[in-house]
Amino acid sequence: MKRSIRPDAVLVQAVIAGALSFAHLHDLAQAAGQTGWKAWAYPISVDLLLVAAWRRLRAQRSRLAWCWFLIALVASLGANIATAGFLDMEHPPALLRLGVAGWPALAFLGGTLLAHQHTEPAPDSAPPSDPEPVPEPRAVVEVDRPQAPELAPEISEPEPVPALPKVAVSVPPALIDHARKVATEHRARTGAEIDVTTLRTRLGLPEDLAGAIVAQLA
Repeated sequence: MKRSIRPDAVLVQAVIAGALSFAHLHDLAQAAGQTGWKAWAYPISVDLLLVAAWRRLRAQRSRLAWCWFLIALVASLGANIATAGFLDMEHPPALLRLGVAGWPALAFLGGTLLAHQHTEPAPDSAPPSDPEPVPEPRAVVEVDRPQAPELAPEISEPEPVPALPKVAVSVPPALIDHARKVATEHRARTGAEIDVTTLRTRLGLPEDLAGAIVAQLA
């Protein structure tokens, strides 16, 4: 599908205004004594400085860019007014010749300063990337561990108590005579000597006393 070319009124107006300003600057430079290619270089220099200052203003609003933009605008506007009949182009004043002769150095200075002006970097328009998820800390579960049972203190074995010395039991003579009769009777009946247990049972005596009597009867 073919597109129809529609002229833009703003663009056409800009081309016409630029051509007229270019021609006025050329005529002014030629009237000030600049001939040949030099007369054509002046309007190019003025317009390029104007465009460079405008581009710098769009990137960063600085006093330096505004200064050189106004200088280039005054030079272009002055040439348009001077060539409109306000100035004798056949006999231009010495001040005009001085200004045209010094313009190349002034334009070179302005272009250099604009080219080397420090510009702040434009902020990054890219959306910030999502931060990496931070792993959540794991919950620490405390496990109740059974405590080791305390060892019971060792119980030392009690030292053996030394045996008490035996105390000689005194036996009455009458009890000995009676026990002898019982022992004789027991020997006659069983044919064996009476022992401590039997004597104790027969007479109803304590064990130590019965033992002492049996010892004396032996």
